[in-house]
Amino acid sequence: MNYTPQKLEARFFASEQAARGTALHALAHNAIKLRIQISNKNKTIALYVNDAIKFNMESELYLYYSDNCFGQADAIGFDGKKLRIHDLKTGITPAKETQLEVYAAIFCLEYGISPFDIVVEMRIYQNEEKRIFDGDPEVIARIMDTIVEFDARIEFMKERGIQ
Repeated sequence: MNYTPQKLEARFFASEQAARGTALHALAHNAIKLRIQISNKNKTIALYVNDAIKFNMESELYLYYSDNCFGQADAIGFDGKKLRIHDLKTGITPAKETQLEVYAAIFCLEYGISPFDIVVEMRIYQNEEKRIFDGDPEVIARIMDTIVEFDARIEFMKERGIQ
């Protein structure tokens, strides 16, 4: 009852865009899993899927450090020396590499790898382009330290029944 027609339309549009994004991620996941390249008709999806296939990456990989810290990378691959993390963004809001740095930190924690011993390459696919970032090991190590510290703090609060 408190909506204006404009607010209703905006909410409807946002809901439709979210559903479209979910469907596009599922399409990309299946194409990567089946190793089916996509033509350039949808440039963003084609760039993302075809690069993931080219680099032999896994799609929608669940990353887990603890019950308090986990995530799901759109596409990820590790050859023992280079960690690649790719993110498909279907919305219009410009994405930042922060989420990918967190995924790199969780990956390193989960597999016991120092970010100083590997190369991390992160890519964001959005609005018909791909942006490539080099992972800074110092930034990733700081994120790892924060994850470990905050996870311990959450566990302490759980044990004490602090809410």
